Amino acid sequence: MTILTDGPDTAASRVLLAHGAGAGMDHPVMQALATGLACEHIQVIRFEFPYMQKTRADGRKRPPDREPVLLDCWRRQAADFAHPRLFLAGKSMGGRMASLVADELSPRGLMLLGFPFHPPGKPERFRGQHLASIATPTLLLQGERDSFGDRQSLAGYDLADGVETCWVRDGDHGFKPRKAAGISLEQNLARMADTMRRFVLAH
Repeated sequence: MTILTDGPDTAASRVLLAHGAGAGMDHPVMQALATGLACEHIQVIRFEFPYMQKTRADGRKRPPDREPVLLDCWRRQAADFAHPRLFLAGKSMGGRMASLVADELSPRGLMLLGFPFHPPGKPERFRGQHLASIATPTLLLQGERDSFGDRQSLAGYDLADGVETCWVRDGDHGFKPRKAAGISLEQNLARMADTMRRFVLAH
């Protein structure tokens, strides 16, 4: 299995970072967050779910694997890359799958990057019920304009006390702000990486 590694094997903490439904581990947002987070104290390992591995092999786009396959992939990665200070992290779907196994795997912390609380335009199809009772310390980084759960809708959600929410300024689901916001995607991603680093070092 192909992985991408940033930061040294000797780092005191290790972050496993999973991609979202539509783009792989080398997507520019994933690349920016991984390289921005990695340092002498933090190693970041990116991996891909089976369907994305197949797409990489033959170039044919596929829908995501079914949930049990995705969850088993997370369990396997956590076992293969076990570490005394292991953190789980994921963009959108990758983060949602991590959140479903986090309490089972007992990492030091969980980082959710653009959590898909509901499909765009369908707030009734809520997929974040388990975050009301999650025991794992959790950092939620959410774009203020995320169509899968924006700042206004999150105000009505019940999240566990251990979930720390940090807003990405004017960001959409990919954290991109509008030009009028006076901030760039690169600035948003750099701030996210800094916030993630502080979370890892504090836990």
